[in-house]
Amino acid sequence: MEIKSLGNTDFETVFKAFSRAFADYEIQINAEELKTMLKRRGFDPDLSFAAFEEENIVAFTLNGIGNFNGVKIAYDTGTGTLKEYRGRGLATKVFEHSIPYLKEANISHYLLEVLQQNTKAFSVYRNIGFEITRELNYFVWKNEDIKNEIKNIEIPCSIEKIDIEKHFSVSDFWDFYPSWQNSFESIQRTSEDFISLGAFIDQKLVGYCVFEPNSGDITQIAVDTLFRRKGIASLLLHEMSKLNRIAKTKLLNTDISCNSIVGFLKAKNIEVSGRQFEMMKKL
Repeated sequence: MEIKSLGNTDFETVFKAFSRAFADYEIQINAEELKTMLKRRGFDPDLSFAAFEEENIVAFTLNGIGNFNGVKIAYDTGTGTLKEYRGRGLATKVFEHSIPYLKEANISHYLLEVLQQNTKAFSVYRNIGFEITRELNYFVWKNEDIKNEIKNIEIPCSIEKIDIEKHFSVSDFWDFYPSWQNSFESIQRTSEDFISLGAFIDQKLVGYCVFEPNSGDITQIAVDTLFRRKGIASLLLHEMSKLNRIAKTKLLNTDISCNSIVGFLKAKNIEVSGRQFEMMKKL
């Protein structure tokens, strides 16, 4: 068995290993969806590594490389081991093999998210030095389950498509910093896949959302604190639902300290689906 970079490995081999490693997961993705996910998350094959048995991948870590809070970071886009090879510590060996190469690339920190119920993976990450940086909620709902009655809001508000790259000031609306996959940098990597909507009152932007209609993923949604509880987020959600091309909607990785998101969705008949730990290790 040999551990090496994925720099010279074709995508089909990576996809085959990814599909086999996650075959027992509830949600499955096809090759095009994996390509989009990897691109959005900054996948760098040269700085991603896998354990090979002859020409086949049996365990892997797919790393994204980029900036997060102003720091150059490696992000675990996906770690998996084929079922018949589990219990051998391969994920740890692949990670440890990668460290010198990441350091050589001037990467100072390694970031990941792990489902809280995945206690086995969480234990592995803790044992190799990862620390919890925050807890994140995620929401997934069937479109027909949401109750989003639109009432007349106090001030006339219009919803328009916007170029989010011209509105970086929307960060002033945030209650928390977006996770890796929801960051502006990630959005820019696959900007053609997103639709951004802005809510305007008297030509002033007071709320916005960024949405991926092919996956049903709400990447960012926020309203100016001075204009909350006026139905603006409901209008944005209503317009997004018209554009959604699948039967479900997702809002992933919201900070658990953000009670406004939890309360807003609860009022729409949407409860928290689960939680993740965001974890980081200094290299």
